[in-house]
Amino acid sequence: MLDFTSDIVDDTPSSRTAAAAPDDDRALLDAYSNAVIDVTDRVGPAVVRVETGPKVPDRRERGGLGSGIVISPDGLVLTNSHVVGTSKEIRLRDVEGHVGEAQVLGVDPDTDLALLRANGVRHLPYAALGNSKTLRRGQLVIAIGNPLGFESTVTAGVVSALGRSIRSVSGRTIEDVIQTDAALNPGNSGGPLVSSHAEVIGINTAIINGAQGICFAVASNTAQFVLSEIIRHGYVRRAYIGVAGQTAPVPRRHAVLAGVENKMGALIAQIEPDGPAAKAGLLPGDVVIRLDGVEINGVDDLIRVLDRDRIGRRLAMDVLRLGRLRAIDIDPIERRPAR
Repeated sequence: MLDFTSDIVDDTPSSRTAAAAPDDDRALLDAYSNAVIDVTDRVGPAVVRVETGPKVPDRRERGGLGSGIVISPDGLVLTNSHVVGTSKEIRLRDVEGHVGEAQVLGVDPDTDLALLRANGVRHLPYAALGNSKTLRRGQLVIAIGNPLGFESTVTAGVVSALGRSIRSVSGRTIEDVIQTDAALNPGNSGGPLVSSHAEVIGINTAIINGAQGICFAVASNTAQFVLSEIIRHGYVRRAYIGVAGQTAPVPRRHAVLAGVENKMGALIAQIEPDGPAAKAGLLPGDVVIRLDGVEINGVDDLIRVLDRDRIGRRLAMDVLRLGRLRAIDIDPIERRPAR
């Protein structure tokens, strides 16, 4: 009897899957690479190197280096305030090596952001600010910098966590910070953190050495707020009530007893003597859950509500004190920017 088994082709699903696996892997890798390459090609030309200090090195005044992102065709550039510092001489170098002077429109040390304007140039390549509230953990992000001035450096990673807090150069806590494992190269501070849709969803601001490459970026929504304030006033106008606090959970039994829906609130830790909070009767341990009709679910909400529109106005504040709801009237004043 003749044996024809060697001529029979195994066409089972398992065999087809095994044969196709390498091609599928290559397709996935190509898709990932193409996504990063596409974002780099679209946003990379808008990333500039920020140089500070005199053109000729001076022992008495050292310059600094960082990155920035052009956000409008008329030369508006976002970067870190610690990159700009107090320098009066700012230069921008694009990816083609062209160098131009820039002026500082305003800095906000509380969020480690600064706004520059390139002098004498128009129709620059620019990138759009996205909505950082749409971010999700695990989402692909790309960090781009221009530390050498001739070629952008690119690193990719994922969003590790959202809503983080870090200490700014002014000593104040920056809220709503994006944590990512996209490594930051030296000189990349102030560069953009970009989504796969080529939208700037953060401004890279810090790296923790020895912490397995954990990096942080100021959320684009925060940058948009700071940007609009600097354009209008030259600095960020904020209302001030004279408290230090932290985000804290509201016990369910307290929420039920008070008839509120808050799961989180702003816990008051310290109160400045003779400040608006002290005059209004706030006490350490109070949990702010509503201010001027806006629900407060943490310190970030409290800071955002205390904007320029609420300076000098009497505001209604609801707080939980020992589990009971109390209504307090408070008169915020304008917080002067740090020199």
